[in-house]
Amino acid sequence: MVQTDTLIIGGGLSGLALAEMLYATGHDFLLVEARDRLGGRILTKTFGGANFDLGPAWFWPGQPRIAKLVNRYGLAQFEQFSEGILTYEDQNGVQRGQGYASMQGSYRLKHGFGALTSALSESLPSGKIIREAPVSHLLKRDGAITAKTPKSEITAKRVVLALPLRLAARIEFEPTLPNDTLTSMQEIPTWMAGHAKAVALYDRAFWRDAGLSGDAMSRVGPMIEVHDASPATGGPFALFGFIGMPPSTRCDETRLRQSLIAQLGRLFGPSAEQPTKLFVKDWAFEPFTSTKADLAPLYTHPQYGLSPAISNPWRGQLIIASTEVAHEFGGYLEGALEAAENAFDRLTANTALSSNA
Repeated sequence: MVQTDTLIIGGGLSGLALAEMLYATGHDFLLVEARDRLGGRILTKTFGGANFDLGPAWFWPGQPRIAKLVNRYGLAQFEQFSEGILTYEDQNGVQRGQGYASMQGSYRLKHGFGALTSALSESLPSGKIIREAPVSHLLKRDGAITAKTPKSEITAKRVVLALPLRLAARIEFEPTLPNDTLTSMQEIPTWMAGHAKAVALYDRAFWRDAGLSGDAMSRVGPMIEVHDASPATGGPFALFGFIGMPPSTRCDETRLRQSLIAQLGRLFGPSAEQPTKLFVKDWAFEPFTSTKADLAPLYTHPQYGLSPAISNPWRGQLIIASTEVAHEFGGYLEGALEAAENAFDRLTANTALSSNA
């Protein structure tokens, strides 16, 4: 039986940021992650010496937590490329010059957001992180909580759920959480869980040479929104798009890839039909991100925050810290850091946690 003061379930940005805060202030913790990798919805792939985000790709001015973290770890940021003409596609064909670059003014990281989660995880002792350890049961008894994973049982004074609430609701709780708490957890959409993203890589940015920004909007699909995803300097150059087809129609990846390449050709010309690499990441079929409920498309940004039903389960021994409970930036990377910050404040407010020493 492993014992710790605070058990963090989930090794995405929120869980890693909370772990870093606890470690920096001398508090005992353990973090468990279901996947064999850390980062959660952050996923960065490397090709040709460059890095490409298949999950979140941007942050914005006015998001102080992530800006501070990026600066603290000495990571380089750069503005999203937006110079040139917008491309628009509907049933009447392809048109140029309508609208504006929707991500203009946003920031990207030079080595992708995987560099941020790597920096966080590398700041922590390796023995404080357990991968491939999905939690199936949480048992509260005699003032402590025991978590069951395939690898071990872990007993903690507090447990932080730093994962999507719909996934957290699948855990078997004993005693069972109140119906309104479980219902609220199941009803909160996991941001971006039902989405799929494609990134096409090229030896040159031929769209820029043609005066195009790489931004495109489409009512035809399969991608509904496209942006330039090239590195800050040099290549490979890239275009990425959000796939707007419902998850039920994305199961045939071969056909989907053919449709993606054909659309890139329509939007940006014949050169776009010859990518050197085409990444496709469908988050809807990622078992540690999405549930069946997340397959329904989201047409607007949900109203996130910590509702009364989920604010104090198990009288404060169970704390929720996913981006979906952040009041100000719910759903965003900044929201993950906001949730981690709020969880840290709750953990350290009324009790003296055990020291790592």
